[in-house]
Amino acid sequence: MKRIKVEEIVTKISARISIIVFFIIAFEIMIMISPFAFFFYSVFNPVFHWLDQFTATRWLTTFFLPHMILPPTLLLKTIRILGSACFIFGFCLFAVCALQVYLGKIFKWGVANKGLYQYIRHPQYLALGIWGIGMSILWPRFIVLATLSIMFILYYFLAKDEEKRMLNQYGEQYQNYMNSTGMFLPQSIEKYFSFLGRIFPKTSWRYFAVPLSVIILVIGMGFLLREVTLHSLAFESKDNITLVSMIPEDNVLSTDVLSGILKNNGGVNVGLTGDKDYLGYVMPVDYIMQGMIADTGGEFHLYKKHHTVEMITDWVLHPFQHLRSSPSLHMAKMHNVDPSIARRHHCPIEINETDMNCNACDYRRVIIVEIKHDYKRHLSGEKLFSLNTTRLPVSFIDINAKTGEIIKVVKVHKATAWEDVPTPGI
Repeated sequence: MKRIKVEEIVTKISARISIIVFFIIAFEIMIMISPFAFFFYSVFNPVFHWLDQFTATRWLTTFFLPHMILPPTLLLKTIRILGSACFIFGFCLFAVCALQVYLGKIFKWGVANKGLYQYIRHPQYLALGIWGIGMSILWPRFIVLATLSIMFILYYFLAKDEEKRMLNQYGEQYQNYMNSTGMFLPQSIEKYFSFLGRIFPKTSWRYFAVPLSVIILVIGMGFLLREVTLHSLAFESKDNITLVSMIPEDNVLSTDVLSGILKNNGGVNVGLTGDKDYLGYVMPVDYIMQGMIADTGGEFHLYKKHHTVEMITDWVLHPFQHLRSSPSLHMAKMHNVDPSIARRHHCPIEINETDMNCNACDYRRVIIVEIKHDYKRHLSGEKLFSLNTTRLPVSFIDINAKTGEIIKVVKVHKATAWEDVPTPGI
């Protein structure tokens, strides 16, 4: 009996710790654009650097879905919107279920079998799972997926442990309740997963095979989505330079932009050399997330702007608006000005043409990063995002995308606006 009690305590503590760890890691997206960013990273960034030391763990710090680059396909846009939906629905579902459980404890209602509990025995854990899936889409680091899979496993065992205790406390009443409900889904849906019982028979090895299968399935889905993402991007490559557009509408400009860069002595005049591989991110000059690629100026240090709540709310609650609105809208919000003149009055390259349509601006910023790798040949296209490559900021080029005229070239430090914190590559 004492051993069983210890196992119950260990299971509970492990499950609680797992969800705390998951949400600390997943909510990095919110901390990253808050004034507390560097307090957080003073503790958390050493973990990233430790993971980056080893080939076997380096992939955990990378991203498996587009984050800086707007999703270019309907599938990726749908997944992005699904992330917001899961985040909101999971949070609301968890709040409702938690309220029902704790009110039941206060008023001693006995077995919680009303509301969602009359169909599902553990809707709170279902809600946490949905919420976690939403967070892993909104902040798609592999390490988020890894902790999510561990959370799934621990909460499954915690649910099983709770059912044992409830059977001991309520006996036949709870057994009848179990017979009429599903564990995490209604019985009418769970019956379609009955084949899993044949795949994982009730033997001792099941306790190893099931958790391993969950981890492989969850993380494997991340690698699949990463492949889909990289194959969905439009690359423009020549010689040792590859360009990728941050917004899909700019794909048609990449050829002219690349020609403009190369016509200047093959790129030498903008600081490029023929023995290295370069990736250029093409974006509007005021693109709000460029600080994640390189430190292009204080205006793109989002953690200094004190718009954390507004930006997170827009990111979570308005995914359609985020996907289709122009970057000038974000800049306008930051400066509290009319979006139609935001670029003109707050343009990073100080272009002030009174007859210019700010939403049809010809100027683009190309942030150049050097791709470090151990291959004996040049890499291009999606291969530049291989898991064993690293990105070092070199410079940014402001260019007229239509004429190829280079306005200015600025060298940058080999760090982002978040210094040496691993940031999204896609």
